[in-house]
Amino acid sequence: MLLNSILKGIVKQGSLTVIDHRGQRHHFGEPPNDNTVVVRLHKPSTARRLAFNPKLALGEAYMDGDLTVEKGSIYDFLVTIVRNLGPHGEIPFSGLQRFFERLTRLWHQFNPESAATRRVRHHYDLDGRLYDLFLDTDKQYSCAYFPTPDTTLEQAQLAKKRHIAAKLKIKPGMKVLDIGCGWGGLGLYLAETTGAEVTGITLSQEQHAIANRRAQERGLSDRVKFQICDYRNLAGQFDRIVSVGMFEHVGVPHYGAYFGGIHRLLKDDGVALVHSIGRSEGPGTTPGFIRKYIFPGGYIPALSEVLPAIEKSQLWVTDIEILRLHYAETLKHWRMRFLAQWDKAKALYDERFCRMWEFYLAASEVTFRHWGHMVFQVQLTKDVETLPITRDYMVQDEQDLAMREKPQRPFAKSA
Repeated sequence: MLLNSILKGIVKQGSLTVIDHRGQRHHFGEPPNDNTVVVRLHKPSTARRLAFNPKLALGEAYMDGDLTVEKGSIYDFLVTIVRNLGPHGEIPFSGLQRFFERLTRLWHQFNPESAATRRVRHHYDLDGRLYDLFLDTDKQYSCAYFPTPDTTLEQAQLAKKRHIAAKLKIKPGMKVLDIGCGWGGLGLYLAETTGAEVTGITLSQEQHAIANRRAQERGLSDRVKFQICDYRNLAGQFDRIVSVGMFEHVGVPHYGAYFGGIHRLLKDDGVALVHSIGRSEGPGTTPGFIRKYIFPGGYIPALSEVLPAIEKSQLWVTDIEILRLHYAETLKHWRMRFLAQWDKAKALYDERFCRMWEFYLAASEVTFRHWGHMVFQVQLTKDVETLPITRDYMVQDEQDLAMREKPQRPFAKSA
């Protein structure tokens, strides 16, 4: 009864039918039509859990098979709900839940070195064959850059690397640090295309091994080194620093250490670029499902939380760019590829894991498309005169980089 009352108040646009555990059908929104989404709840407890804690219970119910979608997909169901909720997602009990989440948000984001290593490996040390199923051929696991609607995922990921490299304005022989280097794709691109010497750091053993193997296979081991290291423990200084998709794992309590580390590691005439997911609506909390099952310790920041930390680190913000729907398109590609490889993913893990992963990809896409998430790229320097005072050089450098790019090599599949 409570869940029905909530859905009746929420769903005005679109058409949704919920079949309860007794087989009774409850319809919400516009009259039933060809686009009606139909879901079934298999246990009486599922409705109660969804009413009181939907941010955790919905994902768990789908993952455990307590909620199934009989018409449409879990993505369609999420779109129906989120589009009706609007950007702030106010539902009964959400205020109370948000109050308790905010009380514990900094604790959930507390990532000392031991916790950071454990949490990174929870996600990135999964069987490498899983990521082969849905990522592009360079295994880029961050937001791609789509210059046109018909750009392929492979082309968009290459465009992302080119876009970032242009902002760094790298010259041959420069020393570049890649914080959170993933499987090495960006570092290898920078070395091949700009002639830089690259050091990449990660906390993932799987990524570390694969990245170094790739450098060796390409004959770049003399100019590209990947190591397992926490950014807080790294020594030396670099001409350029780049960090893509890693800042989401830092946590607000550690922003001072992070940007202080960039200041310490960056040469006086150096340039840094931080590429991160952000939230447009201001500070928030990580949904329970994502925090528990996907990215423990992870948090998507608002710029209002990031810029004060940068100011205290005495770094110049020389450029900020907001990529709005690029990650939504990236996630759509990942989701469709994963669904097409469902049986292979099931062979690696099981059906429950596949439903968990599908929900993660679908919920993430919906959040970027309808619920205020975006990506920001912040360019940083120590010296106000380090870079040209207009952005024209970025366009020219992107064109020059495109001319120098070598043919993309398919990523070797994980054993």
